[in-house]
Amino acid sequence: MRRTCFSIFAVWILMMAPHLAYAQGSAPVAGLEAFDTPSDDGSSITLRWEAKGSGPVDVMRSTSRSGEYELVGEALAADQVFGDATVEEGVGYYYALASVTGGDTVMTDVTGPVAARSNWFRNARKNTMVATIVMFALVGVYVAIARRGKELYVRKIAGLNAIDEAVGRATEMGKKIFYIPGIMSLSEIQTIASLSILKYVSNLTAVYGTDIEVPNKDPLVFSAARETVRQAYMESGKPDQFKEDMVTYLTYDQFAYAASVTAKMVRERPATNFMIGSFFAESLILAETGQAAGAIQIAGTADVTQLPFFVTTCDYTLLGEELYAASAYLSREPVLLGSIKAQDAAKAILMAIMALGIVLLAFDTDIIVRLLKTR
Repeated sequence: MRRTCFSIFAVWILMMAPHLAYAQGSAPVAGLEAFDTPSDDGSSITLRWEAKGSGPVDVMRSTSRSGEYELVGEALAADQVFGDATVEEGVGYYYALASVTGGDTVMTDVTGPVAARSNWFRNARKNTMVATIVMFALVGVYVAIARRGKELYVRKIAGLNAIDEAVGRATEMGKKIFYIPGIMSLSEIQTIASLSILKYVSNLTAVYGTDIEVPNKDPLVFSAARETVRQAYMESGKPDQFKEDMVTYLTYDQFAYAASVTAKMVRERPATNFMIGSFFAESLILAETGQAAGAIQIAGTADVTQLPFFVTTCDYTLLGEELYAASAYLSREPVLLGSIKAQDAAKAILMAIMALGIVLLAFDTDIIVRLLKTR
């Protein structure tokens, strides 16, 4: 009987020897706890502990309490928190922290098992959800108001108000209008916004009988622009006045395109130039040539680096989001107009909240900062 007990004790010693080696000394941490990281996709587990020192600790992990533990990361005891992002969802894990104290390796008590689970919502981003709901509500309210026929105020945009004048000037002088829709393809939102303005301009040229030419650099924009102008002439009741050569394709090379368009400006001396869309280094070349040709010029782009060139060489310039608001401004279509008003209302609300946050911070209250913070 004594021999049997001794054998069992010896086997237990051999099994627990690795763990007993960790039990010597005093660990720089205590109260280790592990839990599923909240509001994540089930790919991490968070460890938290109480620091009793500031030295480094090794994060050990195992799928069994008495199994072999592997090193999954390192931290400082003073950190008091560690995120293990190398776990599998639904698998139970045991954790311990190991450190070297006085030449001995010390391990804390094992905690677990804990498994990572995916969550439906990220609670830290509730403010984003609320902002989205508010934005959708504002859009719905303003669209409904616009559809009931109530006039929605939109501040005047000088460049858009001048379109009729610019087309009328070309009509009186009997000269051509050039409309340049930028140099980017249809994947660029500025190009799409430009085509909506092109349709409005084409409606006017159809009514007044004014010549218009739309030179293109991109083949896709060329096709879209041709159909846009064709549709505008059909809607204006002048389909017979539309000609295929009103919309032309020049070349895909940036500066060859700029050279061709500027050459046309010098030869034909247009009365009006529209340069609306996405532009790069060729912007000043086009605008300067048009100014030298004596044309009234209306430009618009959201490319901040090109705006100074248009502002200094053109009569009117659509700045940034004015380009995107053009379709709603010109058409007064309820859905578009309601969307623009909703954006303005949302901006006003955000500015008011930020102003309140600044005032509260002056009184050492950061409630607004915490409400707007996302992780």
